[in-house]
Amino acid sequence: MKKKGVIIQGSSRSNGNTNKIVLFVQKETGFDLIDLKSKQIKGFDYHFKNMDDDFLPLMKEIVHKYQVIIFATPVYWYAMSGMMKNFFDRITDCLKIEKETGKKLRGKSMGMISCGSDSDLKKGFEMPFVESAHYLGMNYIGSIHTWLENEIISASLKKDLHAFIEEKIKES
Repeated sequence: MKKKGVIIQGSSRSNGNTNKIVLFVQKETGFDLIDLKSKQIKGFDYHFKNMDDDFLPLMKEIVHKYQVIIFATPVYWYAMSGMMKNFFDRITDCLKIEKETGKKLRGKSMGMISCGSDSDLKKGFEMPFVESAHYLGMNYIGSIHTWLENEIISASLKKDLHAFIEEKIKES
């Protein structure tokens, strides 16, 4: 049986370069798409005074519906986007006050797609995804770094994306 998956896009532009990559992967996998820009997710708060936003209902939906979670982020200042980092910070809510939701992440698969302005991705970019998956008891399936050339996905990148989808996502 094919596992149900979701791509969580965390970009300041809903229709930017990262989205072009996401739409390509979505078409090939049939995965759903969640655009974090369309959600109201406040920053982490040690006193949990942010419970009126979209985060917890969204996380409950994610853990209920999906077995594979792919995070897609542009590279901003050598790191994941602030929007994506904010989402990761809020996972703490699922470890402190919504523990049953957090426990449901165990055994799920996580992957990462980065999209930069060129083919260079600095060492260490992937580490927060790898270590978060490990900490949460998730299976980290890997990552792929992407970039557009003249606003298009090159033939060689399409080939690499197909390999990532076949070898990492579909095998997870």
